[in-house]
Amino acid sequence: MGGFTHKLFLWCIIMGMAAPGLSERVWAGPDSRRVLVDQTGRPVDLPADPQRVIALAPSIVEIIYVLKCENRLKGVTAYSDFPEEARQLPQVGNYINPDIEKIVALDPDLCLAVKEGNPKEAVLRLESLKIPVYAVNPKSLDGIIASVLEIGGLLNAAETADRAAKQMRSRIEVVQKRVEESAVKPKVFFQIGISPIVSAGCNTFINELILTAGGVNLAGGYPSYPRFSVEQVLSLRPDIIVITTMEQAEGGKDTNPNSQWGQWPQIPAVKNNRVFVVDSNTFDRPTPRLIEGLELLARIIHPELF
Repeated sequence: MGGFTHKLFLWCIIMGMAAPGLSERVWAGPDSRRVLVDQTGRPVDLPADPQRVIALAPSIVEIIYVLKCENRLKGVTAYSDFPEEARQLPQVGNYINPDIEKIVALDPDLCLAVKEGNPKEAVLRLESLKIPVYAVNPKSLDGIIASVLEIGGLLNAAETADRAAKQMRSRIEVVQKRVEESAVKPKVFFQIGISPIVSAGCNTFINELILTAGGVNLAGGYPSYPRFSVEQVLSLRPDIIVITTMEQAEGGKDTNPNSQWGQWPQIPAVKNNRVFVVDSNTFDRPTPRLIEGLELLARIIHPELF
């Protein structure tokens, strides 16, 4: 770090100021390294230009490919299946239980983690072995964009990250402006899996997608991922039912929604043939692909506008 930058950093500390963006969490360090505070508030001492990166969640893998930094990617966790070539990379366990020995054997100079999923104990263990772990914690569409920009900054791919962020914002704005044309907000029941019946409550990506796409989330008044009985769904009388199943995403099976809901024609969604099965991977990972999920929901909820 040059002398001027070092003095600027000290001045910001003294005055309680910070520069905008990723740089506002930059601390002084040797020329070949930098100390950043990640999205969990932890200071992380990492190389200025990481070359051997391990992604500790499938969502991180997708973001690295979006940034065109896959040449730096040396290891991934299980279910890192998008894009297809990510399947060929060495695996280091799953993101809930990463294999520390395999990670060490790959000699990474940086691990990228997610706060919700990767266990804190694994992060502390890696740090004790002098392997830096930088964590992101996206909670919304804006949070995903921020994570793309932040990881882009870490991997010296800021321009690519900025382009990706602008494209994401642009696509979100297109949906927002289009749905403003309709005063109707159909009631949506988003079902995760077939049995038990689980939906997505507030503080979830799916809730944000439904609202942004111009619908009303019938589970929006519940926390996280509530369970429902058939009787409860019948009483909610959804205009639209969207079903996402792991069977369709992983096993290639075509789940017929009528096998579960077709026997209840009193539900408006069934009566009007508005029960849909969608790919779970489009909705369950905090990555730029979530914008595809938003666009799909918008077409489902407001076909007259798209």
